[in-house]
Amino acid sequence: MPRRIFIGDVHGHYDGLMQLLEMIDPAQEDQLYFAGDLIDRGVQSAQVVEYVRSHGYGCVLGNHEQLLLEAFGEGRVNAKALRAWLYSGGQSTLSSYASLDLLNEHLAWLQALPLYLDLGDVWLVHAGLDPRLNLNAQTADELCWIRDEFHNNPDPYFTDKLIITGHTITFTFPETAPGQLVSGPGWLNIDTGAYHPRSGWLTGLDLDNHQVYQVNVHDQIQRQRPLQEATSPLVGQRQRSLVALSA
Repeated sequence: MPRRIFIGDVHGHYDGLMQLLEMIDPAQEDQLYFAGDLIDRGVQSAQVVEYVRSHGYGCVLGNHEQLLLEAFGEGRVNAKALRAWLYSGGQSTLSSYASLDLLNEHLAWLQALPLYLDLGDVWLVHAGLDPRLNLNAQTADELCWIRDEFHNNPDPYFTDKLIITGHTITFTFPETAPGQLVSGPGWLNIDTGAYHPRSGWLTGLDLDNHQVYQVNVHDQIQRQRPLQEATSPLVGQRQRSLVALSA
């Protein structure tokens, strides 16, 4: 049976992604999905985008892709948005492009990315949803950027779907070690902070077989664990610890 494999925020770590996929060894019939934030902070963002694009893998828009599109939207440079993007790690992305033509091709591809993918029993989105809003009222601001309102909601947004997200590094949750996944009511977060010096873990989730594959981009350590063993459930205090991150 084909596997559904979900990859957390890559943030320009192409070499780490290649090591992770070598571990997972996806078959031709397997389905790969990316949770957004392919770019920024790592030095190989162009390579990551080209790999995902050329293979036709599923991917949702992340807040870092949104920042890039705002900087170069509508065929012109928005100086204010450009500064915000560069401050958020965009300089490494810009440096990874050898030609303006390739950047323009990638901008067109990123512009067409969906905000979410409904896979039946799984709903893939970068950040989460606002529990106060109906689905048709959710915008990119919620789906690409939300944090506490989503994570602190005690009730599942969907009764019949697991929401898989990235965006918020998992070690920023209480009692969660670097590299652990985090689960809450109806959701599972797989952004284990590949770019961050405190973590370095890039995660791939084989959901159907309940297996978690991880590569540490700092020291190339690899590991595979059952999903239950690799996941920290949120209990008691649900508020994230305050960490100075702009992930």
